[in-house]
Formats: sequence, C-alpha cells, structure tokens
Amino acid sequence: MLERLKSKWEINSNSQIVIIFIVFGLTGSSAAALSGPVMDYFNISKSFLHPLIYWPLRILVLFPVYQILLIWFGLFASALVSVFTFQKDKFYFNFFYKIAKVMVVKMIKLLSGGILFKN
Repeated sequence: MLERLKSKWEINSNSQIVIIFIVFGLTGSSAAALSGPVMDYFNISKSFLHPLIYWPLRILVLFPVYQILLIWFGLFASALVSVFTFQKDKFYFNFFYKIAKVMVVKMIKLLSGGILFKN
C-alpha cells in the first residue's frame, strides 16, 4: 500500500511519507482543537443551539481553519526538511499547495451551491 501512495504522490523515500502523515495528523488535530475557540469568539455556544445546528456550523468553521493550518504546517515541514537535508526540493510545498488549492475550491463550490467555479 505504501508503494502505491509513493508512486501516486511521486515520493522517493519512506521518510517523506512519514512526514506527510505527521503533517496531516497535526493539521487535523489542531484544526479540531481550534474550531472550539473560533466558535466561542463568535459567541456560538452548544447551550444556545440545538446539536443539529451547532455541529454543522462547527464543521463549516473547521474547513477554513484546516486549510490555513495545512498550508502553514506544510510549509513548516518543507522548510524543516530542506534545512535538515540541505535540499532545494520544493516537493512538499507543491504537494500541500495543490491539496489546499483543490480543497478550497471544493469548499467554495459546496458553500456556494455550485454557482462559483463551474467547470
């Protein structure tokens, strides 16, 4: 399975795939942890809203937070790897930039009802 991912993502070593998994894990955990304070900032509380309204709102807040953190952690990981390995490889930057770009466009399509970014 790792060989399939390595060929799909054009990765050369197992250390690169480990770094990618770490970045995705940190991003998801951080986004989930930060979505609560963002909801509190906008005075959206569980006690005032029904759970069927609160949780979809929290997930909608989670998407942009995730995108921002994905770019930040991805850039941090690529800079870290470049410093440690002394490579000028832009693989990580390009990988996370492409993922973030696709996710943002899909999120805007979803939220706009397909009006924006028609194919």
